[in-house]
Amino acid sequence: MLRIAVLGCGRIGRMHAANVAAHPRATLASVYDVHRPSADEVAARHGVKVAETAEAVFASSDVDAVLVATATPTHADYIEQAVQAGKPVLCEKPIDLSLARVEACADAIRGKNPVIQLGFNRRFDPGHRAARDAVRAGEIGDLHQVVITSRDPGMPPRAYYEAAGGLFRDMTIHDFDLARFLLEEEPEDVFAIGGRLIDAPLMNELNDFDTAMFVLRTASGKQCHINNSRTSAYGYDQRVELLGTTGMVISGNRKPHEITHFSASHTERAVPYLEFFAERYSEAFNAEIGAFVEAVEKGVAPEVGFEDGRKALILAEAALKSAAEGRIVKVSEVE
Repeated sequence: MLRIAVLGCGRIGRMHAANVAAHPRATLASVYDVHRPSADEVAARHGVKVAETAEAVFASSDVDAVLVATATPTHADYIEQAVQAGKPVLCEKPIDLSLARVEACADAIRGKNPVIQLGFNRRFDPGHRAARDAVRAGEIGDLHQVVITSRDPGMPPRAYYEAAGGLFRDMTIHDFDLARFLLEEEPEDVFAIGGRLIDAPLMNELNDFDTAMFVLRTASGKQCHINNSRTSAYGYDQRVELLGTTGMVISGNRKPHEITHFSASHTERAVPYLEFFAERYSEAFNAEIGAFVEAVEKGVAPEVGFEDGRKALILAEAALKSAAEGRIVKVSEVE
C-alpha cells in the first residue's frame, strides 16, 4: 500500500483525501493544512493524524508520497521539497503563476528521480480519452480541428479571484493541457480574445477576464478552438469535439440522469448538467490517483508530468500576450 499524505484540506484537498483513502493500493497517511480546523476535519473523517507542518510530512518515514493541493504560491516550493526528500509528488495545477519560478523549479529538480505528476485530471476523463483514442485508431481519418468548451456554472467569490491567478493561468490552463493531449502536436501560434461580460467592474479592477476565446495552431496546421465562460446557467459545461477527414467524435456533457421529458408544451426536456468539477470529473480524479500509484509502483515517468505543466503555462502566457496586444503570438516568443 502506497502511503500518501495530502497537503491542503480545502475543497479539492478533501476530495483527493477521500479518493486516496478509497484506492485499493493506497492509504491516506496523514493530512496537513495551514488552517488547522480544516485538517482536523479531514483527519477525523478518515481516521488519520494531522501533521504539524508541511516539513514534517516530507521528513516522515511513514509517508511514501505526497499529494499537494495547497494554494498555488506554495506548489513549486513543495515540489522541490518533495523531490529533495526523495518522495514522489502529485501536485495540483498550475506549478506556479510565474513562468520564471517554474523555470527555477525545473532547474532545482533536474536530474533527480522521484515521480512528479501534475493534476491535469481531464486527460483521464473516460469520454475525452476515448475521443483521443478514436483519433489514434484512425476512426475519423486525419485530425483537423479540436473544439473545447469549458464553462463554469457561476462566478467564484472575489477572494478566489484575488488568489487564483486569473482566467488564463488558472481556468484555461486545463484546456491548454487538454488541447496538447488531443492534438498530440505542440501549438505554435496562439490568438486570444478576453472579455468582461459578466462582472465588468470587478474584472477591470482585477485586470482579469470572465469570458474568453482562443485559437491555437500547430506546425502541421491543426487547429484548436477553446471557449471559456465563468457562468453557465444550465450547469457545468464540459465537452470536446474532434473533426477529421472521415468523421467526427464528441465527448459530451454529463447529467445526473438521462431521463428526457416530452409533453404538449415541450420535447426532450432534461435536467441541467452536473454542478461542478468534483461531480463532472469524479471518474477522472479517481483515475488520476490510480495513474499516480501505478507510476510510483513501477518507477516510471507519469503520463502527465512537470514538463506538461510548464508547457501549459507557456501557452497561457502566450494567450495573455495575444489578448493584450491584439495579435497572433508565436509560442516561441514566450518560451
